[in-house]
Amino acid sequence: MSAIAAETRWTRLAGFWADFRQSPTAVAALIVIVSVILMAVFAPLIAPQDPYNQATLDLFDARLEPGNVGSAGYVHWLGTDAAGRDVFSAILYGLRTSLIVGVAAGSLALTFGAVVGLIAAYYGGRVEAVIMRIIDLQLSLPAILLALVLVAMLGQGLPQLIAALTAAQYAYFARTTHGAASAERSKDYIEAALSTPLPARQVLFRHLLPNALPPLIVVATVQVANSIALEATLSFLGLGLPLTQPSLGSLISNGFQFLLSGRYWISIYPGIALMLTVVAINLVGDQVRTVLNPRRSR
Repeated sequence: MSAIAAETRWTRLAGFWADFRQSPTAVAALIVIVSVILMAVFAPLIAPQDPYNQATLDLFDARLEPGNVGSAGYVHWLGTDAAGRDVFSAILYGLRTSLIVGVAAGSLALTFGAVVGLIAAYYGGRVEAVIMRIIDLQLSLPAILLALVLVAMLGQGLPQLIAALTAAQYAYFARTTHGAASAERSKDYIEAALSTPLPARQVLFRHLLPNALPPLIVVATVQVANSIALEATLSFLGLGLPLTQPSLGSLISNGFQFLLSGRYWISIYPGIALMLTVVAINLVGDQVRTVLNPRRSR
């Protein structure tokens, strides 16, 4: 049975990829995402400078234009900022932090939100009513407002920021899971599972959750992009990560004051990197939603 199950799984993946690659835009976006991840992972090997090692910085290299050679003898292809940091190196290290925050917050929000949504759909009645009214209340508030309040309460730092973004976004997963699981809850196979002495967790995670996964995967891709954008917004406002932990938002903030003085590259290039990353993730998410849509024409 294991060999048959593995073969079936690979067949489904092959079918998913065949449908996914029908969109050249989505394939190009996926290539961008993979490239961004590789550059972030191998940033210490690619970047000519560790931008947050104070010993390697030279104030004489501050605000060099793109293409100039610094005191260390290498070309600053994207210029330098006010502290003499190589902007290209800072972007690579900033991508690492932004991706860690986005993936970690998205994964935790998915896990917690899925559990909450499953519990509401499984038990129904007053439990469902109370849980979903809390979810509806949270969804009525902008995620950025919740994140601002939570970060102000928890303080700066990577764990605090991930916790704030998770708490601000789990409701989207809970609502999606509840909708999908509620539709599955009334089907015959769930009724058959409930008629046997199976524990509740087995019905929840072995029967309800697998059939609610397709819409959750779509929401997860979108929320990872939202987490990256929210982190950038908080860091731009000075409420995200401290200066010792680079992110794309803090890099944009560092150069904002120099935009009108003609030193556009300090903010523009990190902004382009952020925009490409978020747009690419959203494009991939849109195609995943199209492929997983059970009502699409074949």
